[in-house]
Amino acid sequence: MSSSASVLSDNEEAVLVGKWEEEWRRVREWVQPHFARPETRASAEALLQGLLARVERKNSWGLSEEAGRRTPYAFQHLLNGAQWDEEALRDDVLTYARRRLGEGGVLAVDETGFMKKGDKSAGVARQYSGTAGRIENCQVGVFLAYVTDKGHTLVDRELYVPEGWFEEPERCRQAGIPPEVRFQTKPELARVMLQRALGAGLSPAWVVGDEVYGRDGELRRFLESQSQRYVLAVASNTYAWRGEAHVTAGEVLKEVKTSEWRRLSAGAGAKGPRMYDWARVQLNSPKRTWARWLLFRRSLSEESDVALYLVHAPVTTPLAAMVEAAGKRWPVEECFESAKGEVGLDDYEVRRWRGWYRHMTLCLVAHAFLAAARATANAPEEETQVPKRLGPPHRRSRMGAFRRRQGLCSSASVFKK
Repeated sequence: MSSSASVLSDNEEAVLVGKWEEEWRRVREWVQPHFARPETRASAEALLQGLLARVERKNSWGLSEEAGRRTPYAFQHLLNGAQWDEEALRDDVLTYARRRLGEGGVLAVDETGFMKKGDKSAGVARQYSGTAGRIENCQVGVFLAYVTDKGHTLVDRELYVPEGWFEEPERCRQAGIPPEVRFQTKPELARVMLQRALGAGLSPAWVVGDEVYGRDGELRRFLESQSQRYVLAVASNTYAWRGEAHVTAGEVLKEVKTSEWRRLSAGAGAKGPRMYDWARVQLNSPKRTWARWLLFRRSLSEESDVALYLVHAPVTTPLAAMVEAAGKRWPVEECFESAKGEVGLDDYEVRRWRGWYRHMTLCLVAHAFLAAARATANAPEEETQVPKRLGPPHRRSRMGAFRRRQGLCSSASVFKK
């Protein structure tokens, strides 16, 4: 960002604030009809405003204090007992993201952990958390992110419930897990969300994901049945058919010749273009006009550091397009970081199944608003820009200095009625 864009005049700041207020009005227009009762509608809007405000802990108590309420009961009722359809609101998040960020984006699937104490929260268990990088007592959510050149945001969510939970029906009942819910792996949850997105008419350029999803044959076959392009990371022991041989990705990698590697960027990073050496080997094709490939990404500094992917795309797809798609998986990590740091994705204290889904859905709304607001403010024809991280400053920051430095405004002025 240029120095001229980092310090705004009063007029430029007023223009930017106006854009944020207009974007917030758009959000209110499609959110409000989901809440039929006026008191529920008021609680939902106040909670969303709190998620977007400078609150250190965005649980019911912290948000109630921000909203000037003496107790958290209204917010707790909104998440646990009020009558509204969190699934319908979730569907509208994707519609809004498509409208504001554009069609033809990439769908990235990934999971994140939420550290928890005790054993009462739905789905909690000692399990691996990528957030902590180790096994912890936590809940794990599988999420879908929508990524375009204009921005990226989370658009869907599913709670992963370990298989052991379903051996204890009474525990499931106490956690509010519906009796019809059955154990589903993370790739199966990803397929549910992808089916919803594709069923809504979205035509993503690619679907991307890490090894958890790439090694699942059912997920790959589902995407291929939809004629959907994908770039999914896989392990070196992943098998594929090449000719009449059943070979592993690691075996194919050893056959790649030095002359077959090409140096390409997988997108912009914090320190500039993400440059790697890339190679691909075509595998047996499911259709005449479509093909599968093994795609390899090699580090420039350590040749033994190679990431492997399975690719499904039209046979005419160039290597550069696959490389660009592979680089679209990183934004989902940025989504998790910003959603936790800016809209309280991990600040909830609900224990029951429905409360988790409702909190996550409202966070999706807030996160999509931030992505849309930044896309609007950073439109090419505008000189005024906002920073990549759109969230409010830390409580210790001086709001006036933050506004002058970043061209933002306080929650009170952005979300006034």
